[in-house]
Amino acid sequence: LSRYFRSYHAPAILSIPGKFVTLLVFTGLLAFGIFGMLNLSVEDSQRSFIPDDSYLLEYFDAADKYYPSTGIELAIVFEGSSDIYASREALATLDERLAGKSTKAPYIAEPISDTAYTNIMAGFSSYLKTAGSNVNVTLGSDGWPATEAEFVTALTSYAGFGGAGSQYNRDFILSADAKSVDVVVVKSEYVRLTKQSGDKVIDDADSQIEAMDETRALVSSWTDLPQRFTYSEKFIGIESFKVIKKELFLNVGLAILAVAIIVFFTVASPMTSFLITINVAACIIEILGFMYALGIVIDSVSVINMVLAVGLSVDYSAHVGHCFMVKGGEDKNKRALEALADMGASVLNGAISTFLAVVVLLFSSSYVFRVLSTQFALTVGLGVLHGLVGLPVMLSVLGPKPFASAKDADASGKPTSTDKASDEELDA
Repeated sequence: LSRYFRSYHAPAILSIPGKFVTLLVFTGLLAFGIFGMLNLSVEDSQRSFIPDDSYLLEYFDAADKYYPSTGIELAIVFEGSSDIYASREALATLDERLAGKSTKAPYIAEPISDTAYTNIMAGFSSYLKTAGSNVNVTLGSDGWPATEAEFVTALTSYAGFGGAGSQYNRDFILSADAKSVDVVVVKSEYVRLTKQSGDKVIDDADSQIEAMDETRALVSSWTDLPQRFTYSEKFIGIESFKVIKKELFLNVGLAILAVAIIVFFTVASPMTSFLITINVAACIIEILGFMYALGIVIDSVSVINMVLAVGLSVDYSAHVGHCFMVKGGEDKNKRALEALADMGASVLNGAISTFLAVVVLLFSSSYVFRVLSTQFALTVGLGVLHGLVGLPVMLSVLGPKPFASAKDADASGKPTSTDKASDEELDA
C-alpha cells in the first residue's frame, strides 16, 4: 500500500491536472452536501422503529388506508372563577373565533360538528334558551343566571351525572369550596396534518409545528378572555420536531469547534489545523447531503450519530496533516507525497476495519442499526476520501512550512545525506 501511495496515488492527485480535478470534485461534493443539508426534513419516525417483518406495519398501513385518523385533538383551557362568569357569553360564542382557520395555519378544523368542537359554555347557553323555565335559578336579561352562585349551581346540575349536558362532565372544574368554576375546557381539533412519504402516510412535522405556534399566538391574542393556554398530547412530540433540527446544527457545530481547538493544540500549526477542520466540516456537510439523498430524516437517532461522526471523521485528516508537518523541505508536493506514503496505508487500513465493523448492520431489520451503519459507512467513506485525497491537495497548495525539527526525505522516503551529516555532527 505504501508503494501504491508513493508511486501512483500521490503523483496522480498532486499533479496540476490532478489538483484541478480533485478541487472540482470536492467543490461539487460540498455543494451537493449544502443542498441536501438545507433540504433535510424533520419527520415522525416512530413507525420506523418497528421491524420490517412485523405484522404491525401491515396493520398500520391498512388502518391508514381504510380508517384514516382524524386530526390532532386540541384543548383550550380557561382559568379564573369570576373571569369565567364575566366572560360567559364570549366563551359560549368561541366558535366564531375558531371558524375559517382550517385552510391555513393554525389549521384548526371548522367548529361545525360535535367531534370537531365541544364547548360546555355553548351547550349550556343553548340549554338555558330552550329550557330556561325549568332551571331553578333566576335568569338575567341576557339569558344567563343572574349571579355567579346561581351560575355555578345551574352549570353543575346541567353537566352533572344524569343532567342534560352530562357529556361535558369532564370539561369544567369547580373550586375547592364548590362556589365557583375554576377551569373551563373547550375542545377542538386540527385538520389532518399528514403527507405522503413514498408509500407511507406520515405526520407533516413542518405543518404541525406551524399549527402549534399559530394556535398559541391566536389564543394569546384573546386578551378579553380569562387566563388561557392550549394543550394537546401531541405537543410534546411537536416540540421535539421544532427544536431537533436546531439542536442538530448546534451540537454538530460545537463538536467541530471542539475538534478545531484540540487539533490546533495537537498539530501545533494554525494553517494545518484550519485545513483539517475545513475537511472535517465539509465531510459532515456531505454526510448530511447523502442523508437527504438516501431518505434519512432528522430524528433522535440520526442526530446522535452525526455528533459521533465528527469524532470519527477527524482521525483520517489529522494523521495526514500532522505527518505533513514533520516532513522537511520547501517542496510542498514532495512533503504531501511523503505524508501519504507514510500514513496512507495506516489510515486506509483503519478505515477498512471500521467499515467492516458496521457493514453487517446495513442489512439489519432494526431501524436504529440500519441508520447507524449507513451514517457510519458514509463517515468512513467520505472521511478517508478527504484525508487521503482532499487534504493532501490542499496542503500541497496552502500548507505551511514544516516544523523546525522536520527532516528532508528523498524519493525513497529515507533521510537525505545532508540530514545524515547533520546527525553525525550532532552525535559528535
